Amino acid sequence: MPRATIATTDPESIEIEYETFGSPDDPALLLVNGFTAQLIDWDQELCELLASRGRFVIRFDNRDCGLSTHLDGVGADPMAVQRARSEGREPPSVPYTLSDMANDAVGLLDAVGVDAAHVLGASMGGMIVQTLAIEHPDRCLSVTSVMSTPSFRSGPPAPEALQILLSPPPTERASFIEQSARSAIWRSKRYFDLDVVRERAAAAFDRAFYPEGAPRQLAAMYASDDRIEALTKVEVPFLVIHGRDDTLISPPGGQATVDAVSGASLLLLADMGHDLPAPLWPVIVDAVVSHTEHAGAAA
Repeated sequence: MPRATIATTDPESIEIEYETFGSPDDPALLLVNGFTAQLIDWDQELCELLASRGRFVIRFDNRDCGLSTHLDGVGADPMAVQRARSEGREPPSVPYTLSDMANDAVGLLDAVGVDAAHVLGASMGGMIVQTLAIEHPDRCLSVTSVMSTPSFRSGPPAPEALQILLSPPPTERASFIEQSARSAIWRSKRYFDLDVVRERAAAAFDRAFYPEGAPRQLAAMYASDDRIEALTKVEVPFLVIHGRDDTLISPPGGQATVDAVSGASLLLLADMGHDLPAPLWPVIVDAVVSHTEHAGAAA
């Protein structure tokens, strides 16, 4: 897979691992992933399906994840940041914020030669694409925010789901794969397939097991400002997709995004949790293609 060097402030540059699908002559669709999720979490078949509908699909590893740059040894205390935010105090400094991660995405577009793209982000990736629309609207043809929220006050997780998400993962491969079954608590109940979950956990472990990046990514989310007020000024076309079964970012998180962005559309799926199960790809792809087509025509 290719790598792009992105200029940053601290460190001076990072390397972003990415992969493309489809023709660069088609409108670009940048896929931005969630907390600790590698680019392979955008299933290859889903990427190929989007490319077959006339989109130049770009998937990549966020910093501190996958095969992109790891900030080895850099400390972060996300819980201290979260406590300070909740108490109205100035939070401690963090290695980077969601704005820095949005800048990484802009740098990747530069490296690929894309002036402006449709951007689609899931979970933390939804927070990043919201930040892109706020801070780099000229680079966004449209935004699709999936299973995300503009504020941790909106769409809070079920305590047991959050506990599992934040539990340190086993460092031994077999245990890591076995523990992936616990993600059933936030996944789509109707479409949960334990074999698929274990297969993907094995692929993620074998490609790049890097739990050290998790606290820094979590600190970036907690440290970044509430986006609700800023989103009210956004004029980029917005589609919000959320699942009623989502226990990690509950549906009010998606509704809060729709309420903040003027003219935003909401697709609320009854059988979707905090994942993108294959049986729902047809409706999701249709929605994304329709949204990007209308946005492109308007532009």
